[in-house]
Amino acid sequence: MDRKEWEKKKESFEVIDVRKLTGNFLPMVLKKAGTLSVGEGICVIQSFEPIPLYSALADLGFEHLTEKISDNEYRVYFYRTEHKESILPGGMDVPLKPTAILNFKEIDDELVNIIVPFWKLIWERKAPAIDQKTRYLLSLANGVGGGRYRQATRELVKGYAAGVTVAELDELFSMFVWNQGVGTFASEIGPSPLFGAYMLIKNLEKKGKSRSEVLKELVEKFGEKNPDVRTSYKKEE
Repeated sequence: MDRKEWEKKKESFEVIDVRKLTGNFLPMVLKKAGTLSVGEGICVIQSFEPIPLYSALADLGFEHLTEKISDNEYRVYFYRTEHKESILPGGMDVPLKPTAILNFKEIDDELVNIIVPFWKLIWERKAPAIDQKTRYLLSLANGVGGGRYRQATRELVKGYAAGVTVAELDELFSMFVWNQGVGTFASEIGPSPLFGAYMLIKNLEKKGKSRSEVLKELVEKFGEKNPDVRTSYKKEE
């Protein structure tokens, strides 16, 4: 069925309204999308354009159509044209989507509608001059330089998913010792989740684990479940 044909039946799609959710809605939407068969669809309603969802669901075999109803309401229709299995944990094309966007939503809807296109400009630029793996390494290094180890850990996980090697990480962490100093490395970087994630990768690869196996455990231990890594606000139980 071509796009014009499935668009005619979009009003019959199940609606998921995530505008009032304060937590990370991505896993819930991905879980629901994963249950759909080819020829079925869902409609996601959000107060800002949920751009990070596009590539995540495309990786599962979905096309999408976005309708801006108002400045504070976007309706995105996702239609499954083929059944594709995500190779990454959680069903995402890239682990650790930018859940911090939800924090801007809590402040002001107009603010989040500025931040989302800015994120798209930086991270989803067409034909970028700097390849994606290098982008993650640069962002990782910037996070360390600014003392933002939460950000740096997330970039490490995404960088590994993009193909960063242990040899590259070894050289990068050696540069941290040089640039940040032995004392800072010993007291701040060494005990951080960033160093923990790095060591997990090294140890699992030494045991002969495949990249996909390492990535699965990496996301499990240094993903959104980890309070030292997650960025979206989560109410205390």
